[in-house]
Amino acid sequence: MKSKLIDEFKQFAMRGNVIDLAVGVVIGAAFGKIVSSLVADVIMPPIGVLVGGVNFTDLGITLKQAQTAASGEVIPAVTINYGNFLQATFDFIIIAFAIFLFIKLINRLNRKKETETPATPPAPPADVQLLTEIRDLLKKQETQQ
Repeated sequence: MKSKLIDEFKQFAMRGNVIDLAVGVVIGAAFGKIVSSLVADVIMPPIGVLVGGVNFTDLGITLKQAQTAASGEVIPAVTINYGNFLQATFDFIIIAFAIFLFIKLINRLNRKKETETPATPPAPPADVQLLTEIRDLLKKQETQQ
């Protein structure tokens, strides 16, 4: 029972699709970090300057101020951090647009490859080939007479 389960797992894990998916997830995570840095460090600062020096990640609504309990323990403020949401939304839009452009490029390259290699017509069926040979032989006999 145990070896059968292990064998099934090996068969599942070694499929090409699973390995391709794993590679895609790892590359996607790295790509996400790059795009997040692009958005946070390159795109958002100029936008913040244009809208009056606002740092979007600092935007939020304070529902309850931070307090210090009688025991000296600090109770943190309760806030709605919509700036983080805006930052994540910008990240998503840029990542989605970059993926869209990448897929569009791949599709364009695939179409070029298809047009560059003309498709060879399929061979006619055996009976059509036989009839063609008979026709050619009859024409040859007619010209010899």
